[in-house]
Amino acid sequence: MSVQASRDIATAFGTASNRRGKYFSVKRFGTPVVIVVVLAVLFWWLSSLTLDSIEQRTLNWPYLWERTYEHLRLTVIASAIIAVIAIPAGIILSRVRSKVVHAVVFSIANIGQSTPAIGLVILLAIVWETGFKVALIGLVAYSVLPVLRNTLVGIQQIDASLTEAARGMGMKPLQVLLRIELPLAVPVIIAGLRTALVFCVGVATVATFINAGGLGDMIVNGLKLQRWPVLVTGAVVVSCIALAIDWLAGLAEDLIKPKGT
Repeated sequence: MSVQASRDIATAFGTASNRRGKYFSVKRFGTPVVIVVVLAVLFWWLSSLTLDSIEQRTLNWPYLWERTYEHLRLTVIASAIIAVIAIPAGIILSRVRSKVVHAVVFSIANIGQSTPAIGLVILLAIVWETGFKVALIGLVAYSVLPVLRNTLVGIQQIDASLTEAARGMGMKPLQVLLRIELPLAVPVIIAGLRTALVFCVGVATVATFINAGGLGDMIVNGLKLQRWPVLVTGAVVVSCIALAIDWLAGLAEDLIKPKGT
């Protein structure tokens, strides 16, 4: 190989490495920068307006923080429940070969997403009662499918030769699951969790219709009272929360997934 060819190869590898570095830099820091810029523009726009008494009662830090806390509380608890339910269920389904069982389970899990979010939440409120717990059930029902499906797919896509080799080494089924299958399925499972988290953030806005709080209060009040600063603020903050949660889940995926995947 000539010296020039060696230099060309080294240059190519260096360029590829720089591109990967730039990609990861944008991936890690691009979203937070966008969120900060958007919130700064929102704050600048609100500070340039003359707010009336109704808008001032809504667009203040105590009220905004309380609604944001309610929204995040609902989202985080619902996502934790989804993970506790869907991941073990997906693992169990991966051990079941019956297509009928799979079809039944996924049909039940798909009921939430096949129903409009606001219709599902209000239907649950009619059957039970209004409040935080019913909104939580609605969020879980609406967002459980991606995690269940991704857990099953993530385990099923693992090369059978790897699990067979592990069993040949004397590993028990639980050891194979914990040391081989779950670590390799982590990227797919977390992708499902990311989807569920974003779903929860969006659907939590309709919790206001059953007296469960959240940033949906601001959006609905802005619409009813035709106060556009209130409406825009609620919508922008919800969007920023969704972006931030998706970004954090992406960082968690990069840290948890096995090297080389």
